[in-house]
Amino acid sequence: MSVVVITGSSGLIGAEASRFFAAKGWEIAGIDNDMRSSFFGPDASTAWSRRQLEASLSGYRHYDIDVRDQAAIDKTFSHYGKDICLVIHTAAQPSHDWAARAPFVDFSVNAVGTLHLLEATRAHSPEAPFLFTSTNKVYGDTPNRLPLVELATRWEVSDEHPFAKHGIDESMSIDQTLHSLFGASKVAADVLVQEYGRYFGMKTACFRGGCLTGPGHAGTQLHGFLAYLVKCAVTDTPYTVFGYGGKQVRDNIHSFDLVNAFWHVAMRPRSGEVYNIGGGRHSNCSVIEAIHKCEQLTGRKMRWSLNGANRSGDHIWWISDNRRFHSHYPDWSMHYDVDGIIREIFEAASERSSRSLAS
Repeated sequence: MSVVVITGSSGLIGAEASRFFAAKGWEIAGIDNDMRSSFFGPDASTAWSRRQLEASLSGYRHYDIDVRDQAAIDKTFSHYGKDICLVIHTAAQPSHDWAARAPFVDFSVNAVGTLHLLEATRAHSPEAPFLFTSTNKVYGDTPNRLPLVELATRWEVSDEHPFAKHGIDESMSIDQTLHSLFGASKVAADVLVQEYGRYFGMKTACFRGGCLTGPGHAGTQLHGFLAYLVKCAVTDTPYTVFGYGGKQVRDNIHSFDLVNAFWHVAMRPRSGEVYNIGGGRHSNCSVIEAIHKCEQLTGRKMRWSLNGANRSGDHIWWISDNRRFHSHYPDWSMHYDVDGIIREIFEAASERSSRSLAS
């Protein structure tokens, strides 16, 4: 029996991974206690996603466990033992603002929870690859020191800079920078995952993602900008842009494309790897550009306003250089660009809105 343990299994990446690996014939042990609803309120709950997974995937078993509960995590891993062939850790507290309000919760979920999972893997299934959804926020605000040029609808890095053509690679330092408390807790987890690969020889990989998105994202104002923006466009809800004139750039990778990258690593794992991964030059947009794309889909102007205050540590320009991952896994490619992503989110949000109005 091939079992994949997926934390945050009802969330965007976790649910995508559950469906992907179930389609490959794997058993899924999904760990998720819907803490997202505690972080961001009932609109961000992933309970609906859990119900879908349990109804549609015969090989899915759900565990309502908090990753901070070391005993419960260890018991679950002990139950499956060496049948665990892969661990995908996506559970997290993902917001800068929320972390500042509750730093102990943030660190215990992001850093200590990751340690619990690493130790459980080492004790019960040490040969299983351990894949961690880290974040580009481990680089803090260092990307903001790049030579940036303001254009009509976006910021861009100067053409002469080495990152201009392909984006930011893993050589960027994570030191001497403003991370936010969320960024700091994710750095701690990221380094732990690397160290369990290098020190203990486990097959670990950190995926430092850009904007991870897709139709399954329960976007809120504090997290999941593209999904939340599209939801506002569909429901004609006012949207607030925070800082940088709305010209800040994000690269966007569809949840399927990221999980497909996980599959490639699972088939040929390595130890202690770190990968920047995102839409890259293939799939990116500024906030203003995303608003214009939403307006084209809805056929009406969005009601949006600009809050001139820049969020502390917010990236002005982020585009991931995926070449290191490509060099290790040349058969991987992305199926979605930013237009395809927004269209798919729009269709899903429109369907949910229609069902809500009908009820």
